[in-house]
Amino acid sequence: MEKVGIIAGTGFYSLPALAGNQSRKVTTTYGDALVTAGKWNGIDIEFVTRHGADHSVPPSKVNYRANITALKDLGVTRVIAINVVGGIDPTLNPGDLSLIDDFVDFTSGREDTFFDGVQPGGVSHVDVVGAYDKEIGSKLLSAANKVGIPLRERGVYAGFNGPRFETPAEIRLAALAGATVVGMTGCPEVTLAKEAALRYAAIALVVNPAAGVSDLPITMEDISACLKEATGKVIQIIDAAITEI
Repeated sequence: MEKVGIIAGTGFYSLPALAGNQSRKVTTTYGDALVTAGKWNGIDIEFVTRHGADHSVPPSKVNYRANITALKDLGVTRVIAINVVGGIDPTLNPGDLSLIDDFVDFTSGREDTFFDGVQPGGVSHVDVVGAYDKEIGSKLLSAANKVGIPLRERGVYAGFNGPRFETPAEIRLAALAGATVVGMTGCPEVTLAKEAALRYAAIALVVNPAAGVSDLPITMEDISACLKEATGKVIQIIDAAITEI
């Protein structure tokens, strides 16, 4: 039976809906990944929390290649990613959800490809148009509609290094490129999934207005409060979609 992978970050350190969850270290060519196995509505799930269960791994130090390789090696074919983000689009408010269908990568210094000329396989140039799987995205949208939770379409993700928040000028630059949300972990995760031939979709949970979008400062207290209130909406959508995906 095919498995579904779930990758999540800040605020998603465990999945209460995951029955019989068992965490173990998976060793790959690119290092170790911590993966939790379990069942969700009868579906085999492999779950990765990017920052570790104690949120000790900063965005630029996440071993994205190991995480994607571990899921691939474990038999995962489809991935649902959850990204906690700031809202660049001023009509996105804390607690809103957006389905991502494109990205702009402003990160630097990350191990961002499997085709680096060092690992076996040589160099390959991968078309990343459609890196976010439309069929999985459609099922997530249908599930969101079924449970009555708004999920906005056509989100564009801007990836920055972090862990600091972006400057207002950086956000204006991202907005000029068409980005609607900003985060620190969506890149290179999405392109590595594409290189690994995993079908990948991402839901972005907005927890704050991006720098300069609002006059209010960005605080971890406000972000934590939003996460506490809104994570359940993401879980409800996945719960409704998982058997279809």
